[in-house]
Amino acid sequence: MTLPNPAERADGRASLAFVIFLALMTSVIAMTIDAVLPALDAISGELGFEGQNDRQLIVMLVFVGMGAGQIVYGPLSDSVGRKTTAMLGWVVFIIGTLMGMFATSPEMMFAGRFLQGLGAGGPRIMAMAIVRDLYEGRPMARMLSLIMTVFMLVPMLAPIIGQWMEWLGGWRAIFGLYLAMALVSGGWYLLGVPETLDPAERRPLSPGPVLAAFAEVLRTRSTMFYTYSAAMVFGAFVVYLATAQQVLEEGYALGPLFPWAFGGLAFAFALASWGNSRLVMRLGMRRLSLWALGLMVVVSALAAAVSQAAPGGVPPLWAFMGLMSLIFFSVAVLFANFNALALQPLGHLAGTASSVVNTVAVLGSVPIGHAIASAYDGSVVPLFTGFAVLGLGALVSMALAEQAVPA
Repeated sequence: MTLPNPAERADGRASLAFVIFLALMTSVIAMTIDAVLPALDAISGELGFEGQNDRQLIVMLVFVGMGAGQIVYGPLSDSVGRKTTAMLGWVVFIIGTLMGMFATSPEMMFAGRFLQGLGAGGPRIMAMAIVRDLYEGRPMARMLSLIMTVFMLVPMLAPIIGQWMEWLGGWRAIFGLYLAMALVSGGWYLLGVPETLDPAERRPLSPGPVLAAFAEVLRTRSTMFYTYSAAMVFGAFVVYLATAQQVLEEGYALGPLFPWAFGGLAFAFALASWGNSRLVMRLGMRRLSLWALGLMVVVSALAAAVSQAAPGGVPPLWAFMGLMSLIFFSVAVLFANFNALALQPLGHLAGTASSVVNTVAVLGSVPIGHAIASAYDGSVVPLFTGFAVLGLGALVSMALAEQAVPA
């Protein structure tokens, strides 16, 4: 597979195969989280989880592992290349997958999920570093949106696929699916995609240069404030992922229809990502992000009020789905644009910058998401309130980022 040519890079375009490859590199996280959601009851029952909300750790620990690993992968890739670093991540992911597949206790499952996240962070970071190696500015945001569009097809289908796998071979078969994904994606990269980091631009993997690179990223105020904005938006999204099975399958009594409702909300995400890829070249990342944040805050506040007035804090399913679709539409736009805005000033440190941005965003989102998700008691008021409050926080952080951008 050939890399995009200069004309394609300038227009934010690439071959369909290249977009699918990058989407597959990033979608392992979505599949790792979403495919197992229909099986959370079975896993917690078989392995003997104690608390009702303990199952949320099966989701949360993937994010913790991903955040912990990403800080290593970026500097490593700036030294030894993107491909070697991604292969290391896939190896760690496979070890975690095997632990989960053969888990006999909650602790073994939790350790496996942490290692899955730790490993999957490598391919995810490398996908972003590859995009930054080849694109910049609005074309970069457009490419990230195109990748996100394909990427979001995974959450639309993952719970359905996971449900089918559970029916066919029990919940452990879902981990077999993860193993197959790792082998296909890793093999494709190893055998079919060229290295994108020029050997002349590789940085020595020694404490001095690595620390200097980290310091430069951390001193770039616009990068960090956009990263804080991304962390708050992602934190709200983590709340949804951690509680989706409880809300939809149990709270709304959807049972086996849960994967279809989950996929319907993911469609709004994919639609927004596609729309962002069409609009960002004309309207710009900042304007679209501002509009999306405003929509997220207003709709979330309205949804919290509607839920508060509903019996038990649970509005009708049609209202929940409609309001969440609008919120997801906003979140999809923010994911792509905040990442592009954060990475824009640091093309010469694409790997390290991707690591710092994603590590701060993910690790910052986990305690936020866990604090709100652990308060779940059957009401969706905390979920919508979290989106509204965190959206306001992201808006403030975005304003501070704009002040730090050179005129």
